[in-house]
Amino acid sequence: MKLGAQYGYWTGQPRQDIIAVGMEAERLGFDSLWTGESYSSDAFTPLCWVGAHTKKIKLATGIAQLGARTPAALAMHAMTLDALSEGRFCLGIGVSGPQVIEGWHGQPFGKPIQRTRETIDILRKILQREDPVTASGPNLPLPYPKDAVGSWGLGKPLKLINTPLRSDIPIFLGAEGPKNIALAFEECDGWLPLYYSPERPEIYELPASNIPNDYEIAVNVTVNICDDVTEGLLPQKAILAFYIGGMGAQKRNFHTELMARMGYEKEAHEIQSLFLSGKRNEAIMAVPDDFADEISLVGPIGRIAERIELWKQSPVTTLIIGANDVTTMRTMAELIL
Repeated sequence: MKLGAQYGYWTGQPRQDIIAVGMEAERLGFDSLWTGESYSSDAFTPLCWVGAHTKKIKLATGIAQLGARTPAALAMHAMTLDALSEGRFCLGIGVSGPQVIEGWHGQPFGKPIQRTRETIDILRKILQREDPVTASGPNLPLPYPKDAVGSWGLGKPLKLINTPLRSDIPIFLGAEGPKNIALAFEECDGWLPLYYSPERPEIYELPASNIPNDYEIAVNVTVNICDDVTEGLLPQKAILAFYIGGMGAQKRNFHTELMARMGYEKEAHEIQSLFLSGKRNEAIMAVPDDFADEISLVGPIGRIAERIELWKQSPVTTLIIGANDVTTMRTMAELIL
């Protein structure tokens, strides 16, 4: 099993520590460093910054929002970063959610799975550089149709000017629902699950056929080394309450729906109701300890070491842990690497 370090995105003042974090993760033997984005810092720029100061660690977005960029822009980012890092880049993508895509980026959320499939197809065509790129749409037609609103009718199929360092840059898909998970296994090199439980892999409806040996499943896991498990779960419960309660509309929240599919439907809707009514502390306390615990690594080192064995027996290939605590990173490296 490999280790990844999750740098995330800025939630307060801009952070200046990514070089130190990346260098320490590389020294400890971590396989990858991941960044995310929401509506603050972007996922690509920090990787450029740290990539110039490291040699081996993989640089990965987890995730870059599809609605924030055209497929061509994604391909240009990926190709450039991969070349400058000498083949260390991995492109993790995901649909985000309608509140962010429509509210922040001003793009229609539409049919996210269809849009994802089209994006991956265009990305592959651009990076393979075999022919000028065309796509029939319906969401992302290339060139832009001559009869479409605002079109000048002058677009023509184009091919990437330069030859990429790698035409097969790994693509990971952040996916929660059954159809999107199926797409991750059909079209991508890796899957980025949310709320993965090594105790209950059947929840995720993975392909019936054998998963390829080189297929990657990289999971973000909260690690909190502490004496009291109940108290130690509180930070994880706070994060869960925020996403399940507030990262989405009341009628459509993918995180709420996933928790419900995991057997906590009543609790998921209670958390959402409390959070949206302003009762955030109550929402945090409504997150079941059992749910928070099965998707985390919390407690004394001995307990965490025992639970790591469950992860090693699962299909998961990489545990991605928070990069905000060097002591935890060093302990996890000792336990796993």
